[in-house]
Amino acid sequence: MPVLTAVAVVFGATMLVVGIVRLLMVPFAIVFEARHRPPPPGSPPHAGTIFDHPGSAPPSISVIVPAYNEGVVVQNCVRSIARSRYPDFEVVCVDDGSSDDTYAQLQALAAELPGVQAYTQANRGKGAALNCGIDHALGDILVLVDADGMFGPDTLTEMVRAFTDERIGAVCGDDRTVNLDRVQTRFLALINHVGTGLMRRALSAMHCLPIVSGNTGAFRRDVLERTGPLNEDTVGEDLELTWRVYRAGYRAAFAPRALVHAESPSTLPDLWKQRVRWARGLLQTVRLHYDLTGNPRYGPFGPYLAFNLFSQVLGPVIQVAALVVFVALALLGDPSAVPATFWQVLLFLSLPLTVALLVLAVFLDRAPGDLRHAWTLPLWPFFSTVMSLVMLRAIWLELRGAENRWNKMDRSGTISVDTGQDS
Repeated sequence: MPVLTAVAVVFGATMLVVGIVRLLMVPFAIVFEARHRPPPPGSPPHAGTIFDHPGSAPPSISVIVPAYNEGVVVQNCVRSIARSRYPDFEVVCVDDGSSDDTYAQLQALAAELPGVQAYTQANRGKGAALNCGIDHALGDILVLVDADGMFGPDTLTEMVRAFTDERIGAVCGDDRTVNLDRVQTRFLALINHVGTGLMRRALSAMHCLPIVSGNTGAFRRDVLERTGPLNEDTVGEDLELTWRVYRAGYRAAFAPRALVHAESPSTLPDLWKQRVRWARGLLQTVRLHYDLTGNPRYGPFGPYLAFNLFSQVLGPVIQVAALVVFVALALLGDPSAVPATFWQVLLFLSLPLTVALLVLAVFLDRAPGDLRHAWTLPLWPFFSTVMSLVMLRAIWLELRGAENRWNKMDRSGTISVDTGQDS
């Protein structure tokens, strides 16, 4: 029991601090929601955007789909994009030296579907595959996605509508979980709303959204011509490119109605691999752009990066260290190590705040049905601890100079939700 009390102390303290920070973000998220109302029915896709000029047509879009051993899911992905209602787009698929039938499937799709192209290259990584696609793309806007994403019919339109300001160089859509067949994926589907429903709205309103998600991101071609191609030597090419967008004098914005449903990791090993890759991508990007952190020259983005570095890198290290200390004291039988009233107060304060913020995020995302997964929330303390260990693992791999790999999770092809597409 003392050990469980020690764990409760660390978890309660962590959730309380995180909850307070997120509570401060609530007004910004509400401001964002008030400013981003859906356009009147029948409005052209580029109405009210920087592309809206007298007599102008909607900007052309190129959707770049990199694929490595994605035979299980690539058909659904490409077909969902091809059914988009946007008037002018192409789909550029790049096979990165797959050992399965991915390229054969892409060739068949290109022969069947207008506007779909298929290319292949020797295995060089996701960044290289995206750069290959960009080299063949003709669109004014480049949408970079993953090969398991399921687009809604209006996803591309909503991406374009988020370019409302000349200073917006990139747009991040809203990714949702498509495979709700496991306890873990249901849990992830629920808590991910905090990152999308609350944090992305708030950070976009604050002009410091730090990442354009790799499975639903749109970039203006003229901005990419200034930033240069994707970095092929990092496992966090989406994060690194976003930071270069800010360095070039632009910013990223959030498009909450640009929905892409994609697979969440369905097993703990796959979740571990995914989050270690994300953590390594953050560490590599910080190293490449260390001068951005805390730098007011880049507006609120620079100071926010300093906070982000503390919360995402130093915070997990402190959390694990605190957990080790409290557990050690508990095992040694120190009766004052974790006073009962102390951890009870922490949990009393942190749990209601955390749940309230989660519910708010779910409703901002207009997904109240996901609250049916609330029975999975007792997994949160375990998940929080694992995510802290993930950062320690990523730090260790970076110190060792470990090789960068796709290291992607195995796809299941499971579709548990209505993505808005006809079958």
